[in-house]
Amino acid sequence: MRKLILAVVLTALSASAAMAQVGITAVPFLQIEPDSRAAGMGNTGVAIADNASALFWNPAGFAFQDEASQISATRSEWLPNFNTDLTYYYLAGKYNISGLGNFGAHITYFDLGEQVQTDEIGNELGTFRSYELASGISHGIQINDNFAMGVGFRFIYSRLAPAGISVGGQTAQNGASVGFDIAGLYRTNPFTIGDRDARFSAGFNLSNLGRGMQYVDDAQRDPLPTMIRAGWALNMTLDSDGYNTLTIANDVSKVMARNDSTGRAMPFMQALVRSWDTYQRFDALTNETVDVPLVEQLMIGIGAEYWYNQMFALRGGYFYESPNNGDRQFITIGAGIRYNIFGIDFSYLQTLKENHPLANTIRFSLLLNF
Repeated sequence: MRKLILAVVLTALSASAAMAQVGITAVPFLQIEPDSRAAGMGNTGVAIADNASALFWNPAGFAFQDEASQISATRSEWLPNFNTDLTYYYLAGKYNISGLGNFGAHITYFDLGEQVQTDEIGNELGTFRSYELASGISHGIQINDNFAMGVGFRFIYSRLAPAGISVGGQTAQNGASVGFDIAGLYRTNPFTIGDRDARFSAGFNLSNLGRGMQYVDDAQRDPLPTMIRAGWALNMTLDSDGYNTLTIANDVSKVMARNDSTGRAMPFMQALVRSWDTYQRFDALTNETVDVPLVEQLMIGIGAEYWYNQMFALRGGYFYESPNNGDRQFITIGAGIRYNIFGIDFSYLQTLKENHPLANTIRFSLLLNF
């Protein structure tokens, strides 16, 4: 990120970069998995996408959902091990329009807390609050009985520092952009494994396609966190009565953003092609340039979910990211309760390395069906 923003919001940027794969994009809060259900399953959801949070995981999932409307809300204290003043809020809903199907809408707000404004030599000039937000809509269209496509649109706003602050001859401004999603979801007809009912699904979601964020001038845009996510899920009953069900899921994802040789954000269409190559990043700890091949750019999530009578759920999962490219490795656990029109989900994240900033992250989500 540019010197101006580092000078005035060092704390905010350090926290944000810790969430993103090697911090190569702006607004990394868009990569935070919003719902506690998927978070408890090792961040898997692209092939499940059966509730309001489908607009994050896979908007094509709306095409296969029933006509009931739903609201989902999530709150999480972020990077708790850093003792930071970071809070993540997510509100999503779906609504059925007769003849058109289900539409989803969301508001995501990331509170970066209070920052101390300083000049170039470190004199304090006061305080200000930083935040980032996104809001958008999504829709899924069923192509046939087994396959659906989905699209999404969101407006993104980033206020890392008050507009007009000048440092080193550069003037800060608030960043704004728009992002688009395109997704697909395939579901088989029900079949049997032994004498148990089952269904297999597979999906993909290419999210946050759009022009980069501008904080200083057009030549210094940072790329949006464009991401490709693909995965599968297998759901099956464990008994003849269908009271006990198990879902196993696997997601593989990858950041598709790139900067060019001058450090500017590549146009997103160019980045979609170029981001499959090995790229180089600077390691601040070793002061060396590190090659990151394609296989090390992939993020892998594996999870499972058990339901008893669609009333009580237990979840678990594992997430892996290469030590050479973000180094997020953690296990997740979760639980859920459904009663009448209400639902509550909980997830807990335990990192496999000591003193990791994401350790002990807790999410709670509230569902309301009507």
